[in-house]
Amino acid sequence: MARETTYLELSQDGGGAHKFYEVTVDGTAVSVRYGRIGADGQLQNSSFPTAEKARAAAAKKIGEKVRKGYAPAVPGQRAARAVTRRQVTSAPSTARSVAPVLWRFRTGSSAFGIHVDEDRCWVGNQAGDVYTLSHGGEVLARYSLPDGVKCLVADDFWIYAGCDDGTVYDLSSKVPFGAYDIAADVDIYWLDIHEGVLNVSDAAGGLTVIDHEDEFQWSRKSAGSGAWMVRADEGAVYHGHSAGVTAYASDGSGELWHTATGGSVLFGWQEEHAVYAGTGRKVVQRLAKATGAVEATYGCDAAVYSCATSPDGRYVFAGDSSSSVYCFDADGRRLWKLGTGGGSALSMQYLDERLYLVTTDGSLVCVDASEAAIIAAQRGSVPVAVDVKSAAALPVFTPAASAAAVATVSVAAAPAGAVVVECVQQGGRMRVQVVSTGFEPSWNVQFPRGIREAGARYVVDGLHASSGGFYRVRGEIRRLV
Repeated sequence: MARETTYLELSQDGGGAHKFYEVTVDGTAVSVRYGRIGADGQLQNSSFPTAEKARAAAAKKIGEKVRKGYAPAVPGQRAARAVTRRQVTSAPSTARSVAPVLWRFRTGSSAFGIHVDEDRCWVGNQAGDVYTLSHGGEVLARYSLPDGVKCLVADDFWIYAGCDDGTVYDLSSKVPFGAYDIAADVDIYWLDIHEGVLNVSDAAGGLTVIDHEDEFQWSRKSAGSGAWMVRADEGAVYHGHSAGVTAYASDGSGELWHTATGGSVLFGWQEEHAVYAGTGRKVVQRLAKATGAVEATYGCDAAVYSCATSPDGRYVFAGDSSSSVYCFDADGRRLWKLGTGGGSALSMQYLDERLYLVTTDGSLVCVDASEAAIIAAQRGSVPVAVDVKSAAALPVFTPAASAAAVATVSVAAAPAGAVVVECVQQGGRMRVQVVSTGFEPSWNVQFPRGIREAGARYVVDGLHASSGGFYRVRGEIRRLV
């Protein structure tokens, strides 16, 4: 029997889907390759007792995809998603002293993504690797995602990684899964998520808003391009681009204000009452969320690649294109400037007197930002930085992209307190609803896109109600048999 290959694509105008699905039958072997159009995708191999059973399994897979809207296509005819890799330069620091670096972890590739919480530190790089580390610098786990990580964002205790393939992965459960699928014509620059609503800023200066069910809500085109900043709260979305910062009502009803900044916005941060815009003209500006008024300006000596604050904006930190990191008081007075000792900081966060940076050489760096450590560093006394190594036996987690890759469990073997959910077809959309007693059945669940099959039931060990009126997964997902 000759080798047979069926190639399908699903590409929706104005929608999120831009995928391919390829099934190859070779005797008793069936291979499935799938992913974003233009990418290599992921590969799954299966074997069957006979060639007839292999062909039957392949036909079933193809039929399922055709019913979902996939159609025969020719590989290479549709263009891949536009992806902009941020091109940055990093000059040596002009600071006289080096920051007191406690430890440094080299991820092996250029990194932009960072998130630091009370439990651990997260870093994501251009190779698609996301690592978690303790605050002491011990590498705890690694996630391997299909494409480069643009940024890491937190929404309550859920952690999401936005990738160049247009998928936003939820890393909060034991196995990462694709939670959002961004339209193929959006060249993603930055992401933020607030109460399950995804906000995407892009190369053209556009802003796209998608709800927890991966459904498009609204979009706007701001006055500038190159939108490297998007931050959101319950009332507004703050969009930073080449012409400044524009605030839009969170429901998409209109523009609230626009403020021109000192140069193109290259990074953004927010606190309760203010947003901070780091710009290409060597300043960070603090803007009032209510009005857009410029409340303070923080002057650096080179273009600002990143910024962050301590709680309530008492201290403001900035990283420039010349491998320096700064600290200011709330009013704009510069308190110190130190060299990073290893490239320019592309993203940063502050927690408990420590400043965490991801730099142009792909490192996650922990700096002691306490007053005593900074004074000692300015006098030339810094600790010897620990060079953190990744353990050979480090667990690696990859996304479960299809129902076939998900473990199964019987009702009797389900963990105590686990929740049962069911996939149901409603109005042309696949919904996931809780069917266990004691839960609100009208609320939907943010669930892996790739394992939604009509009628399928899953056991979720850890399902939490969100203030956005839906449930989110924070545990293991297994198919109920």
